[in-house]
Amino acid sequence: MTTAEGGRLRSAPLKLAIVFGGQSSESGVSCLTAQSVMANVDRERYDVTPVGITADGNWVIEPADWTDIPPGELPHVRPDGEPFAWERLREFDVVFPLLHGPWGEDGTVQGLFEMAGVRYVGAGVLASAVAMDKPFTKALLASVGLPQVPYVTVTPRQWANERERVMDRVQALHLPVFVKPARAGSSSGVAKVERLEDLAPAILAAQAFDPKVLIEAAVTTKREVECGVLQQPDGTAVASVVGEIRTDTSHVFYDFESKYLDGTSTNIVPADIPATVAERVREYSVKAFEAVGGEGFARVDFFLVGDELVVNEINTIPGFTAFSMFPLLWEASGVPYRELIDRLISLAVERPLGLR
Repeated sequence: MTTAEGGRLRSAPLKLAIVFGGQSSESGVSCLTAQSVMANVDRERYDVTPVGITADGNWVIEPADWTDIPPGELPHVRPDGEPFAWERLREFDVVFPLLHGPWGEDGTVQGLFEMAGVRYVGAGVLASAVAMDKPFTKALLASVGLPQVPYVTVTPRQWANERERVMDRVQALHLPVFVKPARAGSSSGVAKVERLEDLAPAILAAQAFDPKVLIEAAVTTKREVECGVLQQPDGTAVASVVGEIRTDTSHVFYDFESKYLDGTSTNIVPADIPATVAERVREYSVKAFEAVGGEGFARVDFFLVGDELVVNEINTIPGFTAFSMFPLLWEASGVPYRELIDRLISLAVERPLGLR
């Protein structure tokens, strides 16, 4: 977009809407991500409008500036902001959705953008939906030969009508196991189960986040490593350096509190692993990204046991604060935070509307 100025043409700032918050358990994390992007986006290149979605699903203009949040708490979209009609998104050149979890990262809002003919950053409807649904992700990744831990999926019908069969299938995994909501992130509703009598309460707790539950065999003596994937203008995907998450021994696993609240996890970039293992992580990351039909960007998470890798999950809207793993990985790969934002927006602007 250009405008005349003193007989010369100059580029006018792109109209950018940043959408965040939402109705999932990860809305607070989404707010932190939006706050960081808002503070770092190039205001000479982008005319930015922050759009928050409240816990009730209302769209409002939200400044994304929380200065009064006590330590150990997360911000939220304030419901008293100026109402924003989502139809107004058609006024913008591009939308940057920074929504984590269901009703944002799972293809729902992407479908809204597609129906409205709005360009947006990141994965499309199918890739978003598949990557959010862990059992479907596993099925796709298995189809391209990527290794994973053994698992069982439990639907609401199965839990209500076939509980004994479910228990038998879980016991075949051998305890301990991890019980997870099938379509949630940030370790919300996740529990490690070491005794069979604790399985039913863990499933019920996970169902508070998602009626469909994933149960995985626990991987012991593991390290957690992660890799960023970034699409290039020609459509190819490239992987970043590899990082490692280390969690304080006070936590049984890398849970919500250690990720966002108590500062007990550490991002190590690059990870101290053999070069051959790092290259395999990068190869698997691109393969996983392409398997789900990813676009724009993603973070792929792995468990490393010795030199053996298993894919844990793929995140199509990874945490995006300046201190989150995804930007740190790309900073170490030669792409600073602000440039990373620019690249993702540019990809969205150049991407055609409609089926592709």
